[in-house]
Amino acid sequence: MSKIDNFVQSINDGYNFKGKSLILGGGMVDGECQSECLVRIPLKTMNRHGLIAGATGAGKTKTLQILAEQLSDQGVPVLLMDIKGDLSGIAAASGGHPKIDERHQKIGIPFKPGVSPVEFLTLSGEKGARLRATVTEFGPVLFSKILGLNDTQGGMVAVVFKYCDDRGLPLLDLKDFKKTLQFLTNEGKEEVEEEYGRMSTASVGAIMRKILEIEQQGADKFFGETSFDVEDLIRTNRLDQGMVSIIRLTDIQDRPKLFSSFMLQMLAEIYATFPEQGDAEKPKLVIFIDEAHLVFEEASKALLNQIEAIIKLIRSKGVGIYFCTQNPEDIPEDILGQLGLKIQHALRAFTAKDRKAIKMAAQNYPDSEYYKTEDLITQMGIGEALVTVLNEKGIPTPLVHTLLRAPQSRMDVLSDHEMDAILNASKIIDKYNKEVDRESAYEMLGAKIEEVNKEEKQAELKEQNEKAKKTTTRKRTEKSAIEKVMGNTTTRQIGRTIARELTRGLLGVLGIGGRRR
Repeated sequence: MSKIDNFVQSINDGYNFKGKSLILGGGMVDGECQSECLVRIPLKTMNRHGLIAGATGAGKTKTLQILAEQLSDQGVPVLLMDIKGDLSGIAAASGGHPKIDERHQKIGIPFKPGVSPVEFLTLSGEKGARLRATVTEFGPVLFSKILGLNDTQGGMVAVVFKYCDDRGLPLLDLKDFKKTLQFLTNEGKEEVEEEYGRMSTASVGAIMRKILEIEQQGADKFFGETSFDVEDLIRTNRLDQGMVSIIRLTDIQDRPKLFSSFMLQMLAEIYATFPEQGDAEKPKLVIFIDEAHLVFEEASKALLNQIEAIIKLIRSKGVGIYFCTQNPEDIPEDILGQLGLKIQHALRAFTAKDRKAIKMAAQNYPDSEYYKTEDLITQMGIGEALVTVLNEKGIPTPLVHTLLRAPQSRMDVLSDHEMDAILNASKIIDKYNKEVDRESAYEMLGAKIEEVNKEEKQAELKEQNEKAKKTTTRKRTEKSAIEKVMGNTTTRQIGRTIARELTRGLLGVLGIGGRRR
């Protein structure tokens, strides 16, 4: 058999799956696409997580789009984190193009335009249904990890949560948490020290600074009500297509802590909410995280450990997570080792550092007798990728250079008019965009502080009145004594004066004491 025949047979043997699958494209050898061998991904393994890597402009986003629309067509809901703002086109059908037809002819499959049902979500000021969560839903451990606190500070956060739980004080937003923390170190200091121990002033100051840091990244808009229900991520439409929920994140690229906080909370909520599913015929939900390096570059060691633990466990809930980034090195090694599907687009070598990174990237893929991976990574064109997946038995397939199919949806973004039409038809936007600020810890403790201050003021006024009363009584007593003394003295003085005047008058009459002549 020739080299090409051997290649076609090895790819067909490796990628010939019995169950439903997604079609990525056609296998290539010696720079030519072989139309008789298709590169597929078993639908049932899409909960095994994956990586889409490659340089800017190499086609990562379009690969993500290809996977998302095919998952939707097979009834699997998808969550896309759109940081660059170029995924909205999945809601509109492709207009077609001669180059698309030419590409699909090489692959050996017809091109058919299609559209997916889309829901737009937002963390901040973008258009869409607002995503929120309460501080209580984060819990003390996750909240402490997001803030990057040490064990002592984390213990104080736990005290705040316990105090609020014991007294029925809802912790909904950041002002609730700050108010409670301030109360426990001021007005409620004696109460908390007696029941939970002393609260360090230095640690309180450090926690407040950490909260200020995430507030500056927009976390004050994220914490609060109405909390997002993750069940709204797994809806299908009347055609049994999975809903594609697109979180518009274009305005938080410079706020990675908010992004990672949101992502981790959502994964934790999904894990806590979804029932065990195991390896079913298809996943319950697939999540694509674009620009994934933003999740990890600002994350603390504790936060990374939490992400790693959730990614390990969430597969059993039927949830697949796919990271899109420029280089596999952007993903922590412990997490990278858990990713079953790997799609590597081209990387460019401009410097010695780039060449070293490419060499490291090549080591993440199986050896192949048909390619020198390290060289091929730098030579691939746009819309080409190296692919390895897990087969239905969980075994990695042979590495294959793939000419990727084109998205069936629009490669460009929606117009404002098209986006507004989707938003107006949303079934959940009214549910989440209504402002809610019910009575919570902030208001309750504020009222308690006001009542305490009122009682203290009344007690102070009472004390002042009693003091004033005692002072008045004492003064009256002193005055009476003085008046008595002064009365006697004055009487004696007046008596002496009168006697003296009488004496003078008498002596004058008698001529005594007058001037002698």
